[in-house]
Amino acid sequence: MKIFVIGATGMAGSAFVKEAAKNGLEVIANGRSEDKLAKLKSEVPSIQTLAQDAFTLTKDDFADCDAIVDAFSTDPAQAYRHTDLAAHLIYLFRETTSPRLAFILGAGSLITGADHHRVLQDIEQDESTKPWRNTPKNQYFEYQFLQNVDNVDWFGVSPANLLVPGEKAANILYGKDELLYNEQGESVTTAGTMATALVQELLTPKHHQERFTVANG
Repeated sequence: MKIFVIGATGMAGSAFVKEAAKNGLEVIANGRSEDKLAKLKSEVPSIQTLAQDAFTLTKDDFADCDAIVDAFSTDPAQAYRHTDLAAHLIYLFRETTSPRLAFILGAGSLITGADHHRVLQDIEQDESTKPWRNTPKNQYFEYQFLQNVDNVDWFGVSPANLLVPGEKAANILYGKDELLYNEQGESVTTAGTMATALVQELLTPKHHQERFTVANG
């Protein structure tokens, strides 16, 4: 299986690259920084790298790929680019069943509380989130866009309230639309847990044209 990873040098992207390679998957790691890609390749020698802006990628760049993982991240001021990139990828593969498109989404679109409100509502009511809240807001817009796509084989994965560096959890919690908490009341997903969930979904597909969520148990 050949996987193309956009945003491969970021926290989530690099964790996925390492987990995918560990599971014998062929990986093309894409990013904007040649230096960061070189560092990643020194850690995972089996991968191929492609230093190129994601928005200039064409169908030919994805030739023979079985899946594309969108782990793109950007400055909160330009968070609208999350939806722009999703739209670009969907446009390239309309009316196709391959490659599968995997999107790492935020937690803002998840449901929480007795009144079943969006996590994004809590984020927007917290003044301390002002510097970065544009990112979960636009990731929610990205998810809304994807929900209307029914002629491409896509799926999305949302983390828990906090997505942090770290190895995969010994126990991984899975859900669909509700924010997950472990028995200690923590709502955390490590990058290793996210990577493991993505790899397993690619190896054993269970979700088509829908989003699921994972958290550390």
